[in-house]
Amino acid sequence: MNENIIDLKKNLRKEIKNRKKQISDEIRRIKSLELMNKLAENPFFKKAETIFIFWSMNDEIDTRDFIIKWSGKKRFVLPAINGDELHLKEFTGVHKLINGDLYSIPEPDGIPFSDFNAIDLAVVPGIAFDKNNNRLGRGKAYYDKILSKLKGKAHLIGICYDFQIVEKVPAEPHDIKMDGVIYA
Repeated sequence: MNENIIDLKKNLRKEIKNRKKQISDEIRRIKSLELMNKLAENPFFKKAETIFIFWSMNDEIDTRDFIIKWSGKKRFVLPAINGDELHLKEFTGVHKLINGDLYSIPEPDGIPFSDFNAIDLAVVPGIAFDKNNNRLGRGKAYYDKILSKLKGKAHLIGICYDFQIVEKVPAEPHDIKMDGVIYA
């Protein structure tokens, strides 16, 4: 009997969650630094002026120092969860971050950012990616809704640990593909 796509996604999320638990804080730090250095050298990052990126959770590639380092040179917009929707808000400094409603992820305080045409690059987290640039998120479709507005306008780059690259991500029509994936 074939597993349906929902079960495949659920099982893959569980498998990656278990793998994430097995890496040490030191390895997490080293891989994050390596990956963020790769991103800094990426031609799409170099030419981008406005970048949609995320303030990382503890189990993700750490983007926090990177955002702080580059915030004087690039304009960053970060996700802010509002009910069932993801809003974007401009990052104006660590002192302007507040704990978000869901997961208590720090997010910028302020008005929602709506100039999607200004976004040159989106740096996107995921549970898993495959070699065809398919992405598996956490299952709430927050990012897919935003990415559907950016697809074809901004360059979409997924970032993750190397063990999050899998043979095949179970994908549905509403799942937005990346233009590329960087991993370490």
